[in-house]
Parts: sequence; C-alpha cells; structure tokens
Amino acid sequence: MPAATELPGLLAGLEAGGLKRRRRVLEGGQGAHVRVDGQDYLSFASNDYLGLANHPELTVAAQLAAARHGVGAGASHLLTGHHALHHRLEADLAAFVGLPAALLFSTGYMANLGVLTALLGREGTVFADRLNHASLVDAALLSRARHVRYPHLDLDALDRRLTDSDAKVKLIATDAVFSMDGDIAPLPELLDLAARHGAWLYVDDAHGFGVLGREGRGSLEHFFSSSIPSHPALVYMATLGKAAGVSGAFVAGSTELIEWLVHKARTYVYTTAMPPLLAAATSRSLELIRAEPWRRERLAALIARLQAGMAGLPWRPLPSRTPIQPLLVGGNAAALDLAQGLRERGILIPAIRPPTVSEGTARLRISLSAAHSGEDVARLLTALHELAAA
Repeated sequence: MPAATELPGLLAGLEAGGLKRRRRVLEGGQGAHVRVDGQDYLSFASNDYLGLANHPELTVAAQLAAARHGVGAGASHLLTGHHALHHRLEADLAAFVGLPAALLFSTGYMANLGVLTALLGREGTVFADRLNHASLVDAALLSRARHVRYPHLDLDALDRRLTDSDAKVKLIATDAVFSMDGDIAPLPELLDLAARHGAWLYVDDAHGFGVLGREGRGSLEHFFSSSIPSHPALVYMATLGKAAGVSGAFVAGSTELIEWLVHKARTYVYTTAMPPLLAAATSRSLELIRAEPWRRERLAALIARLQAGMAGLPWRPLPSRTPIQPLLVGGNAAALDLAQGLRERGILIPAIRPPTVSEGTARLRISLSAAHSGEDVARLLTALHELAAA
C-alpha cells in the first residue's frame, strides 16, 4: 500500500501511462443524448440497455412510493427496514427469473461479496473465469477460499481443475455476459460440470438480465427457455441498475439458499435496506420489460446495423450478440485518441484501459440502448470511418 508521500508520484505515473481517470459530470437524465460537462453528446457510454433509466412511468412509481412511504428505509432488513415493497419485489423477481426465491441487495458488488463469503471459507475453492468482473475477484479473495482461475470460457481446463481439487466446497463463478467483451458464458455446460463435480454454480448476470431471453428474463431464459433448471446448487445474481434502469441487485435460488443468505450474507445483514421507492420503481420496470419486447427487438436490429457498418475499420470489433460492442484498439494512447476524436464530433464512448482489460487490449466499449435510433448508429459509423481515414 502507498504511503501518503508516494501518492503524487504514483498519480503522475498513471498520467504518463495513459491510465489516469477522471469523472465526467452528467447534467440531466440518462439517455441516448446527454449533456456532460456542459457539452451535448450522443452517448454510447451507458448500461441503460432498454432505455428505462429515464422512463416517466418509473419516475411516477418512485414519486408515489416516496409520497406514501418516505425516502430512506431507516434500518437494515433484519431490523425494521424490510418494507412490504421490498418483499413484493423479491417475490416478483423470483417469479420473473423462474427460481424459487430471491433476496435484494443494495448493489451487485455487495451481492457478490455477500454470497461468496457466506458459502465459502478456507476449506473451499472458487473456480473463476479469468475475465470475471472485479467484484467476483474481490469476493473470491475475501471468502478466504482458494482462488483458481481458468482460461476464458475454457471448459476443458475448468473440468481438469475441478477433477484435481479435493476442496470440501467447490464453487464455479462466472459472468453470464462478460462486461468488456460482450460474449456469453455457456451456462448449460457449466451447470453440467457443477452437477458432475458437486459444485455450486454462481452466475453474475448483470449484463444479461432484461436483455437476453424472449421476455428479457436473462441468461437462464436465453439458454433454457421457460424450463429453468431447479438445480439446488444454482445461484443466480442480477443487477437492477443496468437494463432495469433503477438501482440495486438480487440473488435468486433455492429457498434454503436464500434463508441461509438472510442469516450469513454480511453485506445483506449489516447494511441499511435500499429505499422502498426504488423497489416500487423496479416492480414497474419488470412489468415494462415483460410487456415491451420491442425494446429487445430494436436492440437486435441496432446490433446488426452497427456490426455490418464496422466492417473495414482498422480496429477489430469483438464478436458479441449483446448490446456491449467492443472495438479493440490496442494501445492506451491510441484508444484515448480515438475516444477524443469521437468527443470532438459530439459522440461519447469510453476508452477502456488496463487494469480493466489486459495490457495491449485497450478498446472502445460501445454500449447500445433501445433509446438509440438507426440515425444515431449511422452517425457513429460515419464518425468512425472519418477517423479511420484521417
């Protein structure tokens, strides 16, 4: 850990290496067109995949709940913070994803930390995809279990590691949709491996929930349609601040699992419950996700249009069927330059650099939303081709 006197030099090193970050200030609501730092932009920088974050019906649901029930929850769930709106939402979420029970968490990060530390200890081993989100990496480390990583989506390597392990408790942890690559984990094969080796399967569906599946029920529906497997060792997590447009997260699985987490997930037990108004807004969001398939249909059309239009660019698009469309640039400086060129044309896309991705794989992370139009995508493609020709 750095000493206080070392921080100026360390920060200067980040700047020199093209790794210095800065926060941009959003002025107004989330959407395809935003005002940031006093400038108007066409934004491909949000995880608001269905365009619900600024939906008026979610705003009304939150306002009504605030008027009736106040703002803060005031206590943890195990004291007096567990509101009827939370209770209803948990039942709605479990039914929506087709699993017996669900439990709300304040964030996806807290859900991952809470579950892995509740299920594992020094006698356990986590088998983790090498491209898992940082929250799963931190959860594995804090669980005190052995942390074994396998090459990205390499199920043969995972099988060998599981076979060689004599851990008392085994847990396979994976993103469902990988946040920087946009590819999808093969959940049926992973579930088979978990069953064969007597392991838990923990699925972080932060970027699949609301997007994948015929009704937007997420990665489980994407692979299993309406017959979601009732495997007792399946643990499903999804966040509510991306496609759902609100905030928070939930974990779903067997009733016994959820009861155990109520007692043992420290990030659930020892924190104030989310404001009830957010639960009310999320319940309305679930209704819209189910009732408006046009949002996912538009996303699919926009993905196809973007992919076709990126042909011939000097930067390599990564294969993805999701709204996450990475454009691999390579070096940090080159990625920053490309992002700056787009900003000068009024288009906002983040340059993703190490340590978020590996050295030499800096990229633009293009995030599509149902709030985008075909004209928005055409404008982005025109700008990319102009920069490629410059």
